[in-house]
Amino acid sequence: MSSCVTRRSKDTDLKHGKHIARKRFGQHFLADGGIIEAIVDAINPQPGQAMVEIGPGLAALTQPLVERLGALTVIELDRDLAQRLRSHGQLRVIESDVLKVDFAQLAQAQAAPKLRVVGNLPYNISTPILFHLLQYVDIIEDQHFMLQKEVIDRMVARPSTAAYGRLSVMLQWRYAMENVLFVPPESFDPPPRVDSAVVRMLPRPDAAALNEQALSELVQVAFSQRRKLLRHTLGAWLQAKNFAGEFDVQRRAEEVPVAEYLRLALAVASAQVSDQAVVQ
Repeated sequence: MSSCVTRRSKDTDLKHGKHIARKRFGQHFLADGGIIEAIVDAINPQPGQAMVEIGPGLAALTQPLVERLGALTVIELDRDLAQRLRSHGQLRVIESDVLKVDFAQLAQAQAAPKLRVVGNLPYNISTPILFHLLQYVDIIEDQHFMLQKEVIDRMVARPSTAAYGRLSVMLQWRYAMENVLFVPPESFDPPPRVDSAVVRMLPRPDAAALNEQALSELVQVAFSQRRKLLRHTLGAWLQAKNFAGEFDVQRRAEEVPVAEYLRLALAVASAQVSDQAVVQ
């Protein structure tokens, strides 16, 4: 997967000569027509919708998407691939590292209240991309991403499982997520050494109003030593915050449901506001 990802399609009008996969961009080209069709069906693009594709590469997914949409914005870091994509009259090409892209500006430029975001994310930086998009969740309608299956397993994991962790809590706070499609290594050229999958992410309209950095710090501390009871990690952290509320620290981090982490984060924030008011 490229820093903004890549794929290969035999029937795309963007294929002018062989593009060699670049390891530094983590490039693997999606080449299975059946899988491509299944992904597009899962996304279900409709004419006129404002959609952004991260990592269009050689347009294996881009072409069927734009055929249904009429126009599409794409973000591609690879200079050679971006140049190829510019020859397509229905694409708006942004040559950039996706981690530097302001999605709110993209929505404004398209006069769209919300964006649909799709892509075959580079596996080496997939988590930073997911957290980058988290700050734009209010202007996103939905997200469909191909990722390493292991990452998606962590995203959708339930409490008391080995896959449940910081990524699970942070993303389940803001999204309802579903693993919608398994993609084997042989669907790519060259094939990666891992299984892949496609995840659907729908922003939660009722998500708790929390400070992302504060919740992230709390959850990171909780899972910093996941084999130990929380009294060794989160318990000490709560004491340092002068938190006097109730929270059972005689558990491991993976045993605490997402909703309970959110309630704790709200309680800690409320206690800090009260302390500041007393000091003033």
